[in-house]
Amino acid sequence: FGVLLAAASNFLISVSLNIQKCAHLRLACRAEPKPCYRSKLWCCGIALLGLAELGTFSAYALAPIALVAPLGSVSVIGSAFISVFFLKKTMRTADILGGTLTITGIYLLVTFAPSVPQELTARQVQNYLVSWPFLVYSILEILIFCILLYFYKRKAVKHIMVLLMMVALLASLTVIAVKAVSSMIALSVKGKMQLTYSIFYVMSILMATSCAFQVKFLNQAMHLYEATAVVPINFVFFTTSAIISGVIFYREFQSAALLSVFMFLFGCLLSFLGVIIIARNKKEEHLQIPFIDCGHIPGENLTGKIQPDSHCSCYGTLNKEDDLVKRQS
Repeated sequence: FGVLLAAASNFLISVSLNIQKCAHLRLACRAEPKPCYRSKLWCCGIALLGLAELGTFSAYALAPIALVAPLGSVSVIGSAFISVFFLKKTMRTADILGGTLTITGIYLLVTFAPSVPQELTARQVQNYLVSWPFLVYSILEILIFCILLYFYKRKAVKHIMVLLMMVALLASLTVIAVKAVSSMIALSVKGKMQLTYSIFYVMSILMATSCAFQVKFLNQAMHLYEATAVVPINFVFFTTSAIISGVIFYREFQSAALLSVFMFLFGCLLSFLGVIIIARNKKEEHLQIPFIDCGHIPGENLTGKIQPDSHCSCYGTLNKEDDLVKRQS
C-alpha cells in the first residue's frame, strides 16, 4: 500500500503543478490581471498539492525510504505526459524514451526493494540516533556541508552543483525525520502512543528546520539556473542521499541479497537516465506579448503600440538620433 500511495501522490503532484501552470497562463492573458490566489483553478492546484504532499508523508510510514524517494520520478514522467495530452504540447522522442526507461526503472525498484518491518517505535528511533554508523555519517555530512557553506557564503560560489549538494545533504536529514515522525504518528493512531516521547518533538523540529533550509537553497538554484537543469540534478542528488540515509540510519538493506541490491541500483540508474533524458533540451516557455497596450496603464489615454513596426526602417532607433545622423551626413 505504501508503494501505491507514494506513486499516486507523486502523480498527483504533477497534476497539481500543471493545473497551477494553466491557471497562471490564463491569468496572464486576461485584460485585467488579478492575484493568483483569487483564481479558483490555482487554489484547486494548491489544494491538490497539499493532499499529494500529505500522501507522500504517509507513504514514508508504510514503505522504506529507499523505495519512496526514487518514486519521485513518477511526477516527472506524469508532468511530461500531462503537458502533452492536456496542455497540447508536442510529444518528443526523448519523452517516449525517457518515460520507458523511467517506468522500467520503477518496476525494478518495486520488485527488488528491501523488505523491512515498517513499525518504527520511538525507542527504535532513539537507538538508531546514537548508533555509531549514523554518528560517523552525521559528522561527515556536517563537515561537507560546512565546507560547501563556506564557499557559498565567503567565496560567493553559487554553482548549481554546490547549491544542489547542500540541498541533498539537508534532504537526507529531512527524510530520516519524516519517516520517524510519520511512523510514530501512525503507531499512535493504531493505539500505541508514541507522541509522549521527547524524540518525536526532536525529530519534528529537525524535519521542519532542514526542510526550510532545503527550500531556501533550492529556490536559490531555481532563481540562478533554468528548471531543465535543476530538476534532473536535484532528483539524482536527492534520491541518492535519501537511499544512503535509509541504508545507514534505518539499515534497510541489512539482510538483502546481493542480486537484489544490484537490481535495485540498476533500477535507480534507469530512473535517473529517464528523468535526465526527459528534461534534456526542454526549452523554457515564456508568454509571448508582442506589444504593451497603454490603454491598460492607469493615467494613460494612448491606445497604440509603444514599439514601432518591426518592418519600419526606424525600428530600434530614436528619432533624435536619426536627425543627428542626417545633419552630420
